[in-house]
Amino acid sequence: MALLDPTTLAQLLANGERQQSVRGTPQEIDFHPVVKLFTPDAGATWLLTEVEPDDPDIAFGLCDLGLGYPELGSVRISDLEKVRGRLGLPVERDLHFRASSTLREYVAAARRCGRIKA
Repeated sequence: MALLDPTTLAQLLANGERQQSVRGTPQEIDFHPVVKLFTPDAGATWLLTEVEPDDPDIAFGLCDLGLGYPELGSVRISDLEKVRGRLGLPVERDLHFRASSTLREYVAAARRCGRIKA
């Protein structure tokens, strides 16, 4: 299964296009995460809100490698497709994930408990 299905990629791209003109300003948009990716055997999680319109391989969101220090940042989708956990399992998309909060709310909660809770 591909990490990002066409519908998910289209939403991430639409968010990236909307964010492009306001990034770094007080009008920056606080999206709900579109997709949750995770390693079933390693404790890493990514909540992604958008991809770069000029390079859709670069996604932005809350990244947690399972070390207790979740952070906002960018990640290459092609790199995530190569990641394997302790048992050799690839990164998966959580098919049942539905964001209940904005990215900033997930960030605040993750910083309080040292991991993403989604």
